[in-house]
Amino acid sequence: METSINKLPPYQRAIAKGHLGSCGAAYRDLNRPIIAVVNSWNEIVPGHCHLRGLAGHVKEGILAAGGFPLEFNTIAICDGIAQGHEGMKYVLPSRELIADSVETMIRAHGIFDGMVMLASCDKIVPAMLMAAGRLNLPTVLLTGGPMINRIAPAESKKARQKFIKGEIDEQALFDVTVEYYPTAGVCPFLGTANTMCVVAEALGMTLPGSSTLPATSAERQELARKTGATAVELVKKGVSARDILTQDAFENAIAVVLAMGGSLNTVLHLPAIAHECGLAVTYQDFDRVSRITPLITRVTPNSQEYTVADLHEAGGLNTIMNELKPVLHTDVVTVTGRTLAAIIATASQADGKVVRSFEQPFSSEGGLAVLAGNLAPEGAIVKSSAVPEDLRVFQGPAKVFDAEEECMAAIETGKIQSGDVLVIRYEGPVGGPGMREMHRITEVAAQIGRVAIITDGRFSGASAGLSIGYLSPEAAEGGPIAWVEDGDLITIDIDKRTIQWHVTEQELAARQTKQKVQGGQECESLLLNLYRQHATSSAQGAVRRLTRPEVEER
Repeated sequence: METSINKLPPYQRAIAKGHLGSCGAAYRDLNRPIIAVVNSWNEIVPGHCHLRGLAGHVKEGILAAGGFPLEFNTIAICDGIAQGHEGMKYVLPSRELIADSVETMIRAHGIFDGMVMLASCDKIVPAMLMAAGRLNLPTVLLTGGPMINRIAPAESKKARQKFIKGEIDEQALFDVTVEYYPTAGVCPFLGTANTMCVVAEALGMTLPGSSTLPATSAERQELARKTGATAVELVKKGVSARDILTQDAFENAIAVVLAMGGSLNTVLHLPAIAHECGLAVTYQDFDRVSRITPLITRVTPNSQEYTVADLHEAGGLNTIMNELKPVLHTDVVTVTGRTLAAIIATASQADGKVVRSFEQPFSSEGGLAVLAGNLAPEGAIVKSSAVPEDLRVFQGPAKVFDAEEECMAAIETGKIQSGDVLVIRYEGPVGGPGMREMHRITEVAAQIGRVAIITDGRFSGASAGLSIGYLSPEAAEGGPIAWVEDGDLITIDIDKRTIQWHVTEQELAARQTKQKVQGGQECESLLLNLYRQHATSSAQGAVRRLTRPEVEER
């Protein structure tokens, strides 16, 4: 077969091969299909610190199948470390930065025939999938797999609350944390990291079982070798990423997320990946699919008993998708070359505890709900599966903050009471800039009791309670949230999918006349200001546009 490097003009081809020879490549190997091993390994992120070793097994598989691997790296941020401070502003923009860096390496060199992408965590997996859709090469993703926790989720959460209350010291919290996060691998709960690994498998971009197979298992090493070999086979067959990433595949992924009560961040990432494939996924797609998809799995944060490791023991994603057959497109093709129907045909039955049947679910609707109303004309998102029953209908006075830090200070100084609705604005893609997660706010606010949180920012996949985010349009783009004032009454009804701001049209018009929309929080970072200038709303996946129209002055 004619490879990419051999399509180069003769002189350039010879020089390119010479440079690769300087890196240790043998001339005879450079006529093989060259597979990029795109790695996000580093020593900072638990889900990525073991990927260097897995990449070695991937390369073995590529070589054995007749390809030639060349590895390069990209960045990866740990949301847990970036949480609760200015660093979180960089996390969502890093998604675009990673996708751009992969595009740059692949297209600048012009020698690659396919890719194996190694990633595990929150923005890195979607970034890799975005790059796969953009570049449209034969591609397989290998995720790092979940770690296996030694203590129950409730024990970890209890220790954090004790630290916040001053009942234990830093060393004690460290010791408990390492028991809950004991090894390399994706954090044990169904946060954005594990959710996006599941999404990658549900889309058909990984080998079956990849998303829940434990990180440190010998089976994952064999899976890595098979992943490398699969990439070579895809090149030989001419099967590219967009052949797998179809509209039906995206609908399947949405259904899986809803059936599991997965991370809210999928409402940003699936539209962004689809956008790179020339397709469209919207808030409305999530709402439509949610109404016909039952919640059949509960792992933390939707349960304080089970983690993703338990999900693997219960049959993993194959069992879940087998139960979801009534709402799935089972004729889609995966990177294996087999249809979804063929893959799930041998799935184990639901155990009734971690995974329930389609006919006897935990809830008749999916785990995410799209709320609409005069406060959120384009929608807002809540993880309904993690909201206690007594908070599903909530009404209270607004306490308004123009940044996460303002809200945190109010909580710490006792200015928030049970029954309040915390409105945190100018934290969207443009206003932040960067759309920070508010997970630390949800943890601290949990001490107060009955509190609702509404923001144009976003939440961690680990967040629970009445936490409504991704509100669109955001304050910096002229959304109604920009004119909410302290004391305004807000009503939330999850079952009715409504979020109502009790203000008259006359009062709103008066506020708009006297107060202009802010441009967002001050920022000295060139990167973040560039992101601000080009970011779309969260309802559009917070992807970039070439130009950003100015917000109409009011």
